[in-house]
Amino acid sequence: MSRRLPPLNALRAFEAAARHLSFTEAARELNVTQAAVSHQIRGLEARLGQPLFHRRNRGLALTDGGRSYLPALTEAFDLMDKATRRLSLREEEGSLKVSALPSFAARWLLPRLTRFREQHPDIDVLVSANQELSDLEAEGIDVGLRFGSGRYPGLTVERLMGDQRLPVCSPALLQGPKPLRKPDDLRHHVLLHDEVFGGGIEADWQTWIRLVGLKGIDPQRGPGFSDSAMVLSAAIAGQGVALTRASLAIDDIAAGLLILPFGPSVRTRYDYWFVTTPRAAAQAKVKAFRAWMMAEVADTEARMEALAAEQGNAQVGD
Repeated sequence: MSRRLPPLNALRAFEAAARHLSFTEAARELNVTQAAVSHQIRGLEARLGQPLFHRRNRGLALTDGGRSYLPALTEAFDLMDKATRRLSLREEEGSLKVSALPSFAARWLLPRLTRFREQHPDIDVLVSANQELSDLEAEGIDVGLRFGSGRYPGLTVERLMGDQRLPVCSPALLQGPKPLRKPDDLRHHVLLHDEVFGGGIEADWQTWIRLVGLKGIDPQRGPGFSDSAMVLSAAIAGQGVALTRASLAIDDIAAGLLILPFGPSVRTRYDYWFVTTPRAAAQAKVKAFRAWMMAEVADTEARMEALAAEQGNAQVGD
């Protein structure tokens, strides 16, 4: 059934004027002119076929019709106001949906989320891990954490941090009959491959071996994995040597699960980016998450720089 309602602006003008018994005060509340309020109410009265106010020299008084009409309108506007506030609160607090690569989500983001929850217990972070770029608007995603060129048309984009690729392995590989001590020792060890970021997208073993100037080592041998997190798990298990992004391995290195046996490290071609829709960028929960992310990546970058300095590894471009 279709509703036969008067124009909303006319109803708002009447409800405000009836509460204040003043066109002037209603105009001030609605941020319009007194003439506009008077015009809206005269149009409403014409539509209803009856007067709503007694207009007197000393002010306004409601007619019987106006008095019976007012409570229902006030209740309706109060309900709309409450519903709008609830919706706004849910958007500003509530849940925050974040999209990220599975490797970055598992190895960097999730271990740090406890600190965000401690600072913002009213915001529940929902992480969507996917190798493909998400359509933020269509999928209702608030924040995308992307590793790429930073060219994402129509979105609000801010650089988070750069990264570097470096060889890592289990400390166990430093022992045994053929210990891993220098780059040339790689000929005696299994090379672990990240198939997603290899092959020209990011520095792979072939690129690294060429930069180091090693001869007689087949850069293609060894198992491959579709995700960087799996490569790191294999390295921690002592299954070989991985060429990984420092940001993903920094916590495992600090915990002693992985070591950096030698350098050099290779700067990644791509960076990490904080990506949102223009609408989401203005939300308080997104701003809170962004501020937290910036502090966390600053700490990660400082730790990566300290690691490179400690190992004495010169960085080279890929």
